Amino acid sequence: MILKNISIINFRNYKKLDLDLNDKINIIYGQNGQGKTNILESIYVLALTKSHRSFIDNNLIKNGEESAIIKGKLKKDISYNLEILLGKTKKQVKIDNSVESKLSTYIDKMNVIIFSSEDLELIKGSPGERRKYINLELSQLSANYYNALNDFEKLLKIRNETLKKINNLEEVDLNYFNILTEYLVNKSVFIYQMRNKYIQKLNDICPKIFKEISGLEGFNIKYKPSIDISSFEKENIKKILEETLRENFEKEVSAKMTIYGPHRDDFEFCKGNDSLRDFGSQGQQKMAVLALKLSEIEIFSDYKKTSPIILLDDVFSDLDSLKKNNLLKHINKNMQVIITTTDLDSIDKKLLKKAKLIHIKNGEVLQEEVKK
Repeated sequence: MILKNISIINFRNYKKLDLDLNDKINIIYGQNGQGKTNILESIYVLALTKSHRSFIDNNLIKNGEESAIIKGKLKKDISYNLEILLGKTKKQVKIDNSVESKLSTYIDKMNVIIFSSEDLELIKGSPGERRKYINLELSQLSANYYNALNDFEKLLKIRNETLKKINNLEEVDLNYFNILTEYLVNKSVFIYQMRNKYIQKLNDICPKIFKEISGLEGFNIKYKPSIDISSFEKENIKKILEETLRENFEKEVSAKMTIYGPHRDDFEFCKGNDSLRDFGSQGQQKMAVLALKLSEIEIFSDYKKTSPIILLDDVFSDLDSLKKNNLLKHINKNMQVIITTTDLDSIDKKLLKKAKLIHIKNGEVLQEEVKK
């Protein structure tokens, strides 16, 4: 798939920007703080309706403005005009100028994989950061996952509100609460299964790539659900979660929230049995994240039967020549790649010759050229 152009209004530091993109290599360069990363972020938001680096959409809107708009023309087997409106209280998406009520249908159109400095938070950060990552990736791969997660989050909110009422000794229909819990369990089972399947797929691919780029063996990702799941068969998960919620009812009433479920899951990046967060060097952590993202490219390309759009946010400056070459080896000729950098000298010369260069300063394009 190819993003032919991107149009931005009132997004981050941009009042307005229209940018045509090369089908292959695009390099956005300029000093720090000029808005290079914001362009990549706008592409990510156009694809997934959420930022990879912000939990609050209001932060995406330019200061003093009420809304932001991002538009793009996507070319796959056919072309789509995609658009997202980000408001202070609402979000609206359009496909070919028609409002799309199902976000899952919209998100299915455009797939992106981003490499950025914030990726280290997948190892160093909170469980919430890791859950956000896997939710975004699986939502791109599966509309069913996106819908199940959305339903789960709505049910979780209602169940938590009901637990608060019980704690406050308000009158609550326990039959209603039990039905609510049953629905929550059913959605949870599907989420658990999809997450486990995705982690297994990553573990089929990641160790080999990690060895290629680091020379080290034993890399793996451990799935750590908040309940002890002995088998990921549907009925087994359902039984364990139902028993856990039933046995901990008083505990959850006291806490005024649902303590067990997919919203409390975590994932651990390991070398052998050792956590890379606790025992890995900075270099090993970076290589683990790089292996993870390169594995995503293979999974997306295989599952979607088309290459995702690759966003590289100033990653070349942190890599030596060997690691740069290993990265480029996994990004094939049929992929559209959009790169940001502060230093063109850090980019491979062969790559520069093929690239469209876009110079950004203070949120404006100073120059666009195709390197000869």
